[in-house]
Amino acid sequence: MKASLLLFPLMLLTAAGVFGQKGIDTQTQKIKDQSNKATSRSTDATRSFDWGKGKTHVRGRLANPYPLNSRRDVLLETIASVLKDRKMIIDEASSRLREGIIVTQPYIFSKGTVVTQSELRRYGVLEYEDNAWSKGRYVLTIEVQPIDGIRNKVLVNAKVEGLAGAGLGSEWTTVPSSGQAEEEFLVKLAEAVTGVSPDDPEPTDN
Repeated sequence: MKASLLLFPLMLLTAAGVFGQKGIDTQTQKIKDQSNKATSRSTDATRSFDWGKGKTHVRGRLANPYPLNSRRDVLLETIASVLKDRKMIIDEASSRLREGIIVTQPYIFSKGTVVTQSELRRYGVLEYEDNAWSKGRYVLTIEVQPIDGIRNKVLVNAKVEGLAGAGLGSEWTTVPSSGQAEEEFLVKLAEAVTGVSPDDPEPTDN
């Protein structure tokens, strides 16, 4: 009888220990589950973002010659204004305004050996990558071609040159145009004539 009385409290203590251990296991499992959920989420590197429709605007190059609705005299004035805004000077001796032809003086777009190589590659097509280019320049020849009384086409050609060598041995070398100089001018001219830049995204219906 005494043995039974002593055994009963011992069983209670053992049971309490078992239940307590189960409680610790449950809490530990909950913490592990929360940790696994946190680590299983997609990281910023793998998560995809929806920037919305029309955020990236990609277009082909403008037609060259480019048609514009503007009278010839007004268009010539606009061309002169755009050239002035771009810090480009009209070569009066080479231009023939009565024929609708405007020629610019050489425009230096790059100086220094560090950046000229990449800038020349952007405006021209380099056949010799190992040249020590120190400057880059281009001359624009702009021709207004009439369609009718209120419409004209604008043709732009760029003569791109790079200064290769150093000191007395340096000389300007003509490289084929990539079309970038012509494109940049036509974009600014179209914006000046129409009030809308060709680079602006096209409006979409809601």
